[in-house]
Amino acid sequence: MKKAILALALGLCTLGTARADTVKIGLLAPITGSWASEGQEMKKNVELLAAEVNAKGGVAGKQVEVVVEDDGGDPRTASLAAQRLTTQGVVAVVGTYGSAVTEATQNIFDEAGIIQIANGSTAVRLTEKGLKNFLRTCPRDDEQGRVGAMVLEKMKAKKIALLHDSSAYSKGLADEINALLKAKKANVVFFDALTPKEQDYSAILTKLKAAGPDVVFFTGYYPEAGLLLKQKKQMGWKVPFIGGDAINNPDLVKIAGKEAAEGFQFLSPPVPKDLDTPEAKAYVVSYQKKYGEAPQSIYGVLAGDGFRVIVAALQASKGAGGEPLRAALGALKDFPGYTGKIAFNAKGDRVGELYRVYKVDKDGGFVLQK
Repeated sequence: MKKAILALALGLCTLGTARADTVKIGLLAPITGSWASEGQEMKKNVELLAAEVNAKGGVAGKQVEVVVEDDGGDPRTASLAAQRLTTQGVVAVVGTYGSAVTEATQNIFDEAGIIQIANGSTAVRLTEKGLKNFLRTCPRDDEQGRVGAMVLEKMKAKKIALLHDSSAYSKGLADEINALLKAKKANVVFFDALTPKEQDYSAILTKLKAAGPDVVFFTGYYPEAGLLLKQKKQMGWKVPFIGGDAINNPDLVKIAGKEAAEGFQFLSPPVPKDLDTPEAKAYVVSYQKKYGEAPQSIYGVLAGDGFRVIVAALQASKGAGGEPLRAALGALKDFPGYTGKIAFNAKGDRVGELYRVYKVDKDGGFVLQK
């Protein structure tokens, strides 16, 4: 009996030592669901970077363990996934994608004293709540709205339609653009929403067409955008569509078809192939070597940058989470992110301009517009 107790005690000591030698970083991502391609790239980026960090000795003398939770792109699922992460000893969390999904998790992490760095959640209100533990590597919708209004102005459209999907991100971006256009006395002839995840958008397209716009700005996500483009072409309606950064996904072309997608423009941080620093180019090569294909989603790379700033801040805080980690993140200046230099303001927003304009070419490629 004594030997059994001693063996159990030694086992528990060994387990405690193993846990003490690791630092856990969570990843909250839509591994399944309609945004699964985004979530799977987020996971690939973060796991590749964690392996590279561990091969170099880890963080503050500890190996990094990535703890992945699937939010399914759904707020309710995300809140449950966030609660699970708070019980698993993570010092910080990367993710997630989708403003409404992120919003369902913010208070959970903040109250637990866990740093959260979102990578694809651009709604303005997320950083207007005064949550000290929330940051993001993606820009905000007010910046995107400014660029969107500028693009519409350059197009010299006399009649503009704005279509959203009522989500926190999509409605927020549409409101930002609408306010800027009205301030410039632009003629917005349509402002309404579609219902996400439907398969037939002929009714909303018919309403749009009846309004007679010269251009339609859709602020929703790529699955719906692909169907809109496909069904617009089937209607024989040739009005140009443009969109926001949630449309930046190769699945857009798969859903719409190359012919229907050709000429479509969208706003986005630079896509992976257009990242121009030596470090970013080297990373794209290492990603391709690991997975047999180049990264397609900038949001996967933005998740990677979230992981990298957490690692840098953990080095500075000597592995401590909570307030020391938050202070170290706030002290970062011009961190060499793969998506550009990274620093955070007092609200947790990324400093600097990221948005570019892309156009889909005849081969379905995303071409940066100069």
